[in-house]
Amino acid sequence: MNEQFPPPGSPIHEYSVLLSPTPRGARLARLLATEQLRTWGLPSDPAALIVAELANNAATHGRVPGRCYRLLLHVIGGTLRVEVTDTRGDRLPRLRPPQPTQKGGRGMTLVDALADRWGVIPGPPPCKTVWAELTVPPRQPGHPGPGPTCAPAPGRCRDCRTEPGETA
Repeated sequence: MNEQFPPPGSPIHEYSVLLSPTPRGARLARLLATEQLRTWGLPSDPAALIVAELANNAATHGRVPGRCYRLLLHVIGGTLRVEVTDTRGDRLPRLRPPQPTQKGGRGMTLVDALADRWGVIPGPPPCKTVWAELTVPPRQPGHPGPGPTCAPAPGRCRDCRTEPGETA
């Protein structure tokens, strides 16, 4: 196996939160991700748009009443990985050619255009994780560095049975 590891001293950050599969939960995912990236000294664009699309898909297409979805942000070196795990492993995202008459269906096209790469990891039934990675610039000059955030503490998803940072 030929894995590349970040150089010593590279920043490693992780943030995980469970959210309700509702439009409000999707909006909260974008807001929390934007704040967390700011706390880490990283730009929120285009990551906030990727989070918004993946969270909206989880709330719209991956919704099972009473089950949460997980947002995970993971930074190693110069790569930000956004993961959204929902409980509809039977409904996989796909790229569709945009139709001018349709109101929706462009979310994964946006993710494909904004991210360096993306994919789907099947999880233990009934879960799936949709992920996207992008290269982020080094911390902004003059930024004080990571500090506390107002985000809720990570927890175990009762539906997917995964710990924060684990891939399903």
